Amino acid sequence: MKRSQQHSLFEESGEDTRPLADRMRPTSLDEVVGQSHQIGPGKALRSMIEADRTPSMIFWGPPGVGKTTLARVIARHTHASFIDFSAVTSGIKEIREVMKQADAQASMGRRTIVFVDEIHRFNKAQQDAFLPFVEKGSIILIGATTENPSFEINNALLSRCKVFVLHGLTEEDLVDLMRRALKDPRGFGGREVRIEEKLLRAIATFADGDARVALSTLEMVVLNGVEDGGVTTVGPETVRQLTSTKSLRYDKDGEEHYNIISALHKSMRNSDPDAAVYWLARMLEGGEDPLYVARRITRFASEDVGLADTNALNVAINAFQAAQFIGMPECSVHLAQAVIYLSLAPKSNSSYVAYEHAKKDALHTLAEPVPMAIRNAPTRLMKDLGYGRGYRLAHDEADKVAADMRCLPNSLASAEYYRPTEEGNEGRLKERLAWLKGIRSKARAVSVNRQEAPSKAMETLIHFFRAENNREWEAYRAFLHPDVVWHLHGERDRTIRGVDEYLQTIRDAYAGSDAHFRVEEAHEAADGRRVLVLLVDNSGRRSFEVFDVEDGLIRREYEYLLG
Repeated sequence: MKRSQQHSLFEESGEDTRPLADRMRPTSLDEVVGQSHQIGPGKALRSMIEADRTPSMIFWGPPGVGKTTLARVIARHTHASFIDFSAVTSGIKEIREVMKQADAQASMGRRTIVFVDEIHRFNKAQQDAFLPFVEKGSIILIGATTENPSFEINNALLSRCKVFVLHGLTEEDLVDLMRRALKDPRGFGGREVRIEEKLLRAIATFADGDARVALSTLEMVVLNGVEDGGVTTVGPETVRQLTSTKSLRYDKDGEEHYNIISALHKSMRNSDPDAAVYWLARMLEGGEDPLYVARRITRFASEDVGLADTNALNVAINAFQAAQFIGMPECSVHLAQAVIYLSLAPKSNSSYVAYEHAKKDALHTLAEPVPMAIRNAPTRLMKDLGYGRGYRLAHDEADKVAADMRCLPNSLASAEYYRPTEEGNEGRLKERLAWLKGIRSKARAVSVNRQEAPSKAMETLIHFFRAENNREWEAYRAFLHPDVVWHLHGERDRTIRGVDEYLQTIRDAYAGSDAHFRVEEAHEAADGRRVLVLLVDNSGRRSFEVFDVEDGLIRREYEYLLG
């Protein structure tokens, strides 16, 4: 009994030394294993290939499922010129040369099929080079890709191609394929190879739907089998050694990248720590940047755990910092700790939902001014214009909140963005929010009860400025803000010193003159800091003047003629 030498199986007999996967490539549709949903009897793709009526199309599927094989089958059966093109080794120059040949063939009434393997490797400019020739029918384009065409193929080109999705092969498909390789003269049919069924299934499981991996592994175990008396025997130890390590199917820039990060995120959201840590391992062992994973975990801590467990964000940030400090492979345990914690934490997306709703309103109200009371007023001019007027420091209030001071723009006064859940710690926040709403509601109810219905003159004034939309409105709106409670002067017991005297001065000044003015109304703010006087002359024109009241003294701020 002796261990065979790898060259003895082929070289001594003069057999084909190409890789087994290449030698066993199907030459007809009947030899293709799997993909019955696309090339089974009566299926459209099969009918088009058999009738030599193939359109421009994209074969999309994982590695080793038959994309290139189908293209080669088409090449064998078509009467058109068939050009095999690789996106790995070709560029714009080669594309233009091929397109020139295709144009020449088209001028003679001959079709040209161009097969581009790994078409997703072409950039936008290279893909665009095919477009005019596909549009005018000079070529029939067949592309093969492992990546999602929606992301990797230009929309203009994709819209002119039919996409056929190919699936990974089943374990049974792969076992059948290997049995065929053991009997077919193109494979090991000229030799007697003994290998147990369970070992073929072990190889099929290892191949994970990839025919190329299955056949390549079968070839290696046979070449490393024990030869005795013209019989090659493959034992379990040989299979175990050659299937112990498998490259993870993970592309950091492709669809699988987004599929697996989505799986991680959704597993944590569904409170499944086992699934979450599995997908984490798939990413890290596949070569993903641990900082990318850490950033996604940090986002999850606020988006999906949020205020239900505020410590979740600390855990995520600590894991991120650990990944920065020590890197892979040591930081995998820190990321696993964070993933498990976040999976088991109570869940609330109230912060995320609140921001999304607020963002929607913000984008539609970008010109809405900040309420005067909460504006910054670093200069005297700004103070004179009313910036910061009416602001009350919450720390000075009994409940640490100025309950009747509005902080939202007028048009959004009733908006509610944050709606807490009762999950975890957020239950306490919900109770506090309910208390805050209660005291604000009471404070505003008192304010509404105090406020008088606006007079006709006041309504006219407000309507004028809003309708005119002129620049003065920004200056005057501070005095006409709906949160300001105005009292008709003279109907209250309390009066402001100097107002009556000023009004009498106005009356005296115009008494007996040709242009008679009378004081139509005088309003004072409930806070005692502003006075608004409305005048009307004998022709019916109105004007108004606004005053600041400081220490009982009045100072005129604005005057304006209406109409």
